[in-house]
Amino acid sequence: MLKLLVIGIGNPSRGDDALGPKLIERLAERDLPEVELLTDFQLQVEYLLDLHGRTAVIFVDASVSCQEPFVCSPASANHDATFSTHTMSPEAVLDAYAVHYQCAPPAAYILAIRGYSYDLGDPLSVSAARNLDAAETYILERLDQLLAATSA
Repeated sequence: MLKLLVIGIGNPSRGDDALGPKLIERLAERDLPEVELLTDFQLQVEYLLDLHGRTAVIFVDASVSCQEPFVCSPASANHDATFSTHTMSPEAVLDAYAVHYQCAPPAAYILAIRGYSYDLGDPLSVSAARNLDAAETYILERLDQLLAATSA
């Protein structure tokens, strides 16, 4: 199993909501050993299975309010008060992992990329595209750091 997992979340048909999947597309064009890439419209409880055996996971999503160009922060397990599993936060997926496997989830991070336009049919905005470029540079460095830490 690959050590690192990056999950891009978002709807490519809704303008800047495509930031997560677009970053995954860019990463897929590179040779990233030990890194698995996934993308989906939203997180589901089943993603806890994809976390098993990982050293770290990075959830990538667009944000309507984070600081430009992006914010990367640690994530920890936290039980959501949602009434269904139709959509889940990264923290809720981590909590489901902890409950299911009865152990701590892998190290986790949320990379929130600032977006501006989310209407159906909108293209990626120019400002969001700049933020995506910055996030790509950052995540490549972060993945190298995480892989180096697991090899030490």
